[in-house]
Amino acid sequence: MSLLLDRTIASLRAHHDDLARLVPTLTGEQLAGPSGASEWTVAQVLSHLGSGAEISRKPIAAAAGLPYDDEDNQTVWARWDGSQPGEQASAYVEHDAAYLATLESLTPPQQAGLSVDMGFLPAPVPLLVAVGMRLNEVANHAWDVKVALDPAARLDAEAAAILLELIAGDLGFMLTFSSRPDQVSGPVTVDIPGGGLAIGDSVSVTTGPVVAGAAFDGPQEAVIRLLSGRLRPPYDAGVSVSGHVTLDELRAVFPGY
Repeated sequence: MSLLLDRTIASLRAHHDDLARLVPTLTGEQLAGPSGASEWTVAQVLSHLGSGAEISRKPIAAAAGLPYDDEDNQTVWARWDGSQPGEQASAYVEHDAAYLATLESLTPPQQAGLSVDMGFLPAPVPLLVAVGMRLNEVANHAWDVKVALDPAARLDAEAAAILLELIAGDLGFMLTFSSRPDQVSGPVTVDIPGGGLAIGDSVSVTTGPVVAGAAFDGPQEAVIRLLSGRLRPPYDAGVSVSGHVTLDELRAVFPGY
């Protein structure tokens, strides 16, 4: 198993354990209240994470020859959408635990050799890509839950470091779908903690030193929140950008999801 895959799975486990401790303490009012995701309540975020765990487990189980429920995605989403907030929260814990149990049951040869058919990508992908996409979803949505309770909450620092490395590598293709490079004029290169952000005809992230015309002053987790559309007021305290692009212009490139 590669070190990066090992770290990614460990981060998913840490996020699960953290949320599994938090979820039972949430009141009905908190579950029904707004989250860091602008259009979702806390319960809806947990529902999204739970249905995502259920759906994401299937192609990994199929690739590994493990049993799974072959329910189509629309049916899964409808079932979750029809559940009550408390049910959504508790079911998230159950289904995310099942997803992780499947991951953690894989032997090192399986982890190295699995080719996972995600269904929406043009070709099957290595396990690292599948679990990296899940970590991107989990880390950002875990922040959505936590910031509803604490406006000063930050995205997990270890997850941010992993995601920066992944987005600079195997997950770089996601920027094609999540960014709007035409929102800035001319090529832009930004020095970010641990690497660089380049915006031209497309958007890319690199690791290591870069020659840049702008600098992002803030923690690495804020960069990941920028890329996912979560670095907005009032959650941008202490973050600034200097040089030939502004923070507002960068935010326009990454509208979020």
